[in-house]
Amino acid sequence: MKITQFTDFSLRFLMCLAQEPDRLVTIAEVARVYGISAQHLKKVAQSLSAAGLATAVPGKNGGWRLARPPAEIDLGQLIRRQENLILLDCEGCPMRHCKLTRLFDQGLTAFLAVFDGKTLADIV
Repeated sequence: MKITQFTDFSLRFLMCLAQEPDRLVTIAEVARVYGISAQHLKKVAQSLSAAGLATAVPGKNGGWRLARPPAEIDLGQLIRRQENLILLDCEGCPMRHCKLTRLFDQGLTAFLAVFDGKTLADIV
């Protein structure tokens, strides 16, 4: 399974904020560190803000900081929020009693179990 860039950038953005707890971090800084688009990262930051994980401080000397301690940010929950976790689209499939979907669901459950209970504090 491969996660999207959106989730990848979400994790990296939060990691940058966690590593700088005593100051505000700008989107431009994070974009420069990882060599990613600031425009794309802005959308990521807004999503994390909506999830209550990051907070923007506006103004000339503004930036971003974590909205919660790193130990309270569960990676499994973050991945579930940021990803479309439907691995198979069985809409219209003629195989009505196929067990493939259940197998993929088991694989997804195992994948997410690795991240459940792990926090941002565990990776910074």
